[in-house]
Amino acid sequence: MNQVKVGIIGCGKISGIYFKNCRSFPMVEVAACADLDLERARAAAEEHGVPKACSVQELLDDPGIDIVINLTIPAAHAEVCLQAIHAGKHVYVEKPLAVTREEGRSILDAAKAKGVLVGSAPDTFLGGGIQTCVKLIEDGWIGTPVAATAFMLGRGHEHWHPDPEFYYAKGGGPMFDMGPYYLTALVAMLGPIRRIAGATKVSYPERTITSEKKFGKVIPVETPTHVAGVMDFHSGVIGTMITSFDVFGGHQLPRIEVYGSLGTLSVPDPNTFGGPVLLKRHDAQEWKEIPLSHGYAENGRGLGVLDMAYAIRNGRPHRASGELAYHVLEAMHGFHDSSDEGRHYIMQSSCERPAPMPQQLVRGVLD
Repeated sequence: MNQVKVGIIGCGKISGIYFKNCRSFPMVEVAACADLDLERARAAAEEHGVPKACSVQELLDDPGIDIVINLTIPAAHAEVCLQAIHAGKHVYVEKPLAVTREEGRSILDAAKAKGVLVGSAPDTFLGGGIQTCVKLIEDGWIGTPVAATAFMLGRGHEHWHPDPEFYYAKGGGPMFDMGPYYLTALVAMLGPIRRIAGATKVSYPERTITSEKKFGKVIPVETPTHVAGVMDFHSGVIGTMITSFDVFGGHQLPRIEVYGSLGTLSVPDPNTFGGPVLLKRHDAQEWKEIPLSHGYAENGRGLGVLDMAYAIRNGRPHRASGELAYHVLEAMHGFHDSSDEGRHYIMQSSCERPAPMPQQLVRGVLD
């Protein structure tokens, strides 16, 4: 089967794992890379053996590029995605799909009109850890799912990140930073969300950077840093979620748990691809670690691109789809809107629960 050629726009820190993994997929060829800083693109091309480093426009104009991988900053996601779509390219973008729902919808509408695909990170749910959980639920090991919890709590990024200002500006915060991983994993396991009740808070109006580069700089906080809420899924499951940058002393809460009529499933960190996966049945005395049923338990970022490449060649749906990413984007806004307006937020979008990954995989081969 002919390779699908991809071009990477944005050669910053996250690009390294995409270059590495895409080069290891026989179905995918990284044919070009681009960045606003052309020297950075040239350095990335040399480091990763990419034959062409060029301007963004030159990459978009290249008729040989099938998929554009958009690794720009979130504020530029929509603009670059739309440029790629208008150039007739399929596009796969880092999370989130866009900053606003309006931008996200414009991407999906433009892609539909142009007849191209949109995909989006996170693709961690395609890894062995979450896929094992999907299989356990589908095979009935916890019975009928009735509830779920998801917790991402920490002290924020100003103590270690060299440029943490974005995390406290509008469009930042713990929900938009880490929510995509948790919500995507929940939807992959339990299906789409019907409505949300949220509560949000700015606990500290300012943050002081203590990382070396900008030590002592004070950041104004413009977005909620503690977001809590309840989700009603179309399946009937009720989910509870907290994301926070305001927990300074640590915690002992699980990342994700799913509770069913026959047992409880402890889901691994959705920001990773592997385990451990733990199961406790109603008739068991102790938790049991379940061997992973699926591959790609290592850092498999770019797996969503590979799946999209096979979808393009075979005419099937891809799993890390734009519709899934938009549903998650809307849900993140829904927590904030519910809190601001003092009422349930009713989801306007839905999506198909992504098809499970095949169990027996040769590396880089999905069909």
